[in-house]
Amino acid sequence: MIDKIAWIHVADGRILAARSRGKDKFYLPGGKREPGETDAETLVREIREELGVEIDAESIVPAGTFEGQAHGHAAGTLVRTTAYSAEFRGTPRACAEIEEIAWLAYADRPRVSLVAQQIFDHLHAVGRLR
Repeated sequence: MIDKIAWIHVADGRILAARSRGKDKFYLPGGKREPGETDAETLVREIREELGVEIDAESIVPAGTFEGQAHGHAAGTLVRTTAYSAEFRGTPRACAEIEEIAWLAYADRPRVSLVAQQIFDHLHAVGRLR
């Protein structure tokens, strides 16, 4: 099981997504914990590294946990993504291993990883993603 932390940032019915260098699918920004890190510490660090913005740790709110086949891994390799929403300071931009960021709508669902598709479905069902 791959354990990941992700940031859900929705504005005007679109979600901020990132695509890493050499990858064909978009993901929600975030990543894996380093030893001893809390979810909040992981979220703050990963979003700073990937998007160059500062998450306001006091504003972090759980948004759900989603599991499914890990994109680009052998069949049966699962990923568990624990997602959070949070306020931030700065302007998101592609940093580190991120090649591209995009604001995606529900119609863009095929462009994201399988677990991100679950998150898209959830956000669409609750009226946050158009």
